[in-house]
Amino acid sequence: MTEREPEFDFTLLLDGVDTITPSLEDSLFQAGCDDATISLRFGRIYLTFSRSAPSLKDAILSAIKSVRDSGIPATVLRVDTCELVTQADIARRIDRSRQLVNQYINGSRGPGGFPAPACNITDGALLWNWCEVAHWLWENNFIKKSDLKDAQDLTIINSVLELEHQRQRSPDLTKEIITALC
Repeated sequence: MTEREPEFDFTLLLDGVDTITPSLEDSLFQAGCDDATISLRFGRIYLTFSRSAPSLKDAILSAIKSVRDSGIPATVLRVDTCELVTQADIARRIDRSRQLVNQYINGSRGPGGFPAPACNITDGALLWNWCEVAHWLWENNFIKKSDLKDAQDLTIINSVLELEHQRQRSPDLTKEIITALC
């Protein structure tokens, strides 16, 4: 008996289409998105997948390829996951109390060296980059290597999708900034 691949649940946000039509549904289904539910909320079409694959990364990349192969006039904008997290989000993701996470942050518990906030430093509503937090958590044996890998994969996939999106919207500006920074 062969072992089944794990199933991963995730959502892809689409850009370029704003109406669900039978033609759109048929094109996605025929391209291999038969494991997705298509939905519309606040003017955004999104596909919620339950896809079997060796890893979350493989599941997401194959789903993006299926959408691209469908021939619909849409692009995948991003995987619907939030990479910026609050202290409460961190606590929820690791199933610990907010108080314990606060102690990790301020160094009164744990090994110290918790990542600095990524943004909103002056507003008081601090946000951390989940991938950086996941790396610290993994280094200190609070999460599994696979959880870190998923965080890294999601961050990179969304970064590449965002860069593609900006290249389509503002190709000259994107090229100028890439040239200046690289």
